[in-house]
Amino acid sequence: MSTKQLTRYDIITKAIAGYITVGEAAIALGLSNRQVKRLKKEVAIRGVAAVLHGNAGRAPASKITEPRREEIIGIFKGPAYKGCNFKHFQELLSERHSIEISYSTLYKLLRGEGAASPKTRRRFKPHRRRKRRPQAGLLIQTDATSFAWFQGDRRRYALHGGIDDATGQITGLYMCKNECTPGYYEVVRRTIDNFGVPAAIYADRHTIFQSPNTKKHEIDASVPVNDTQFGRALKELGINLIAARSPQAKGRVERLWDTLQSRLPVEFALNGITTMEEANEFLERYVYAFNSMFAVEPENAESVFRKLRDSEDLDTILCIKEKRVIDAGGVFSYSGKSYQIAYSADSPPLPAKSKIDVLFGPTIGIKAAYKGKVFDVLPFIPSKRRKQAPAPAPAKERGVVTPPPDHAWKGGIKGQRALPWKYDGEDEDVHREVVRGLERALLGARR
Repeated sequence: MSTKQLTRYDIITKAIAGYITVGEAAIALGLSNRQVKRLKKEVAIRGVAAVLHGNAGRAPASKITEPRREEIIGIFKGPAYKGCNFKHFQELLSERHSIEISYSTLYKLLRGEGAASPKTRRRFKPHRRRKRRPQAGLLIQTDATSFAWFQGDRRRYALHGGIDDATGQITGLYMCKNECTPGYYEVVRRTIDNFGVPAAIYADRHTIFQSPNTKKHEIDASVPVNDTQFGRALKELGINLIAARSPQAKGRVERLWDTLQSRLPVEFALNGITTMEEANEFLERYVYAFNSMFAVEPENAESVFRKLRDSEDLDTILCIKEKRVIDAGGVFSYSGKSYQIAYSADSPPLPAKSKIDVLFGPTIGIKAAYKGKVFDVLPFIPSKRRKQAPAPAPAKERGVVTPPPDHAWKGGIKGQRALPWKYDGEDEDVHREVVRGLERALLGARR
């Protein structure tokens, strides 16, 4: 019994014995006179059990049984749920195992087994929260994150994504080997297919989105700044590209990565997904389930997403475009190979030295565009030119040289004076001996 129940029993027994009145007992217990009279009657019949709660000693109706408790713990320790946070595990229990359990009960159960949720809260940091945009489609935050998404595979893949600032809905997800322009192209394509064309995209200052000369241009206006391939595509679609100056400025998409890095590896493992291609197919369906749980209502229900115009072809916009010049036969070179424009019956040949746009993308391959008209191209193999062998140089005539009669080679060494030195001095004998010594030293073997 609790202290409150003991006090109540003591006061009621005094009221029964006549030491205090019903009114005094009611004031002491904070009850009405009618309640005190009922308790006096119950205590007189049942004794101390009358002040106890009717459910005292009973097991709660919501208490999980021991077999169910062991089942939940066994599921959580399975290899597929490695790294799963408690909230996500609660959702998967309901979705995959038809087990309904409150988060507080599940938390106490798993913590009692020594498990810790990998999704822990950081210490609160006060900051100014930016207000959401009032309408869906006004601003899409986009970014990419590199992570080891597949359990047992240490390789990291870059997940590209976009999230609507007003509703928190994921507009598109696409996985590549690394952060790249084609990955962002696919996010834009899926955003347009699922929702429509947004008014603006909010991205960081990666060179995918803006030229490396942008900072130089801010200092020196004479430095040219050209659009990147992604920036050019957004201009053609009429989408405004806004550059963020810090990760905190686009915090909504940064927090999205924190959530997906916790949930997607478990979802991939449960669905047997181990490759990038399978993941991209799964992500097309997963965004709808994610949005149904985490999306919020915008301040203004009217959407700003617009439909794609008939004149806008995503295949010829979301691609790589480069300038080339064709020759009189409609041939141009691209990436070390030659291609020729395939003219149709109703299209005249383009003039020689015309500047065309070469379109390259995974959905269209290689095409050529001239003044808004798109042409198919064919591989062109130019004929090899025969190389002529250079004419042999005329041989130089070598003349016959006849040495003079007094040449040293005439008659051999024996016929010549070995050392033709002359000396007309007084010491001729001494000189002669020196010459003979030199002859023996230098020409002894040949004489």
